Amino acid sequence: MKKSVFFTALILASVGTAYAQGYLHGQSGTTYSNIGGTTFGSDGTSYNRIGNTTFSSDGGLSTQIGNSTFHSDGTSSTQIGNTLFNSDGSSVNRIGNTTFGSDGTTCSKIGSSTFCN
Repeated sequence: MKKSVFFTALILASVGTAYAQGYLHGQSGTTYSNIGGTTFGSDGTSYNRIGNTTFSSDGGLSTQIGNSTFHSDGTSSTQIGNTLFNSDGSSVNRIGNTTFGSDGTTCSKIGSSTFCN
């Protein structure tokens, strides 16, 4: 499963795709569009949230409990304020409409789309 997508405390894990507070952080060069309860990536990925669980098109899943999210690949993420900390040591920080990954990626939310570079 790709990791690190910010979305109302939904988190998919370590700087790949992560959600928090309505914001998404994903792979560099990818655009994500939210349609209904599903997020579609321009790279062919999709994420569907049902309750506290997010299902990824690559077969992975993530379950949120409080401010922590546990991923089917054994990793986890914890959100503290505007920062998401992943168990692999990476992090994502949100400032305004932009998220900044510890790997140098940035993602900007415009409407229902998020553009990452």
